[in-house]
Amino acid sequence: SPPADRRTLIRRATYDLTGLPPTIQEIEAFVNDASPNAFERVIDRLLASPHYGERWGRHWLDLVRYADTAGENSDHPLPHMWRYRNWVIDSFNRDRPYDDFLRDQLAGDLLPNRGPDRIVATGFLALARRFDHDSDKSMHLTREDGIDTLGKSLLGLTLGCARCHDHKYDAVT
Repeated sequence: SPPADRRTLIRRATYDLTGLPPTIQEIEAFVNDASPNAFERVIDRLLASPHYGERWGRHWLDLVRYADTAGENSDHPLPHMWRYRNWVIDSFNRDRPYDDFLRDQLAGDLLPNRGPDRIVATGFLALARRFDHDSDKSMHLTREDGIDTLGKSLLGLTLGCARCHDHKYDAVT
């Protein structure tokens, strides 16, 4: 394929990084900017946009099955789950290192210097489905669901089946 023209280039970059189309003013400014670092400035602007975190945070939220309700039979609202959603979006916008991003979600309430930001991150664990009307009796299923979500989102493996048997080809006991 031939190189993309400037209008196509800014459209592709803007859609890829923010999920939104560029404005007419943004297109015209880029098309008329002859400087050698014009595209670099467009990329920097898009990465600094709050829409960047919304676009890319959504992929993580899909992996961890984000919802504002508990799911299953007890589909009751989780009124503060939006805090976790906003934490994920903010993490992408602040370019939080991936290891910190994961660590805070899995153990933010146990880490030294835990603050409200780290505690909100553990919303990942609160997303696990609730089973039955007696949640205490079925808490093992909720924990299993959290472990299975962790395996699917980080390892690309289902781990829930390891509760009953070994994996045939993967080293999961």
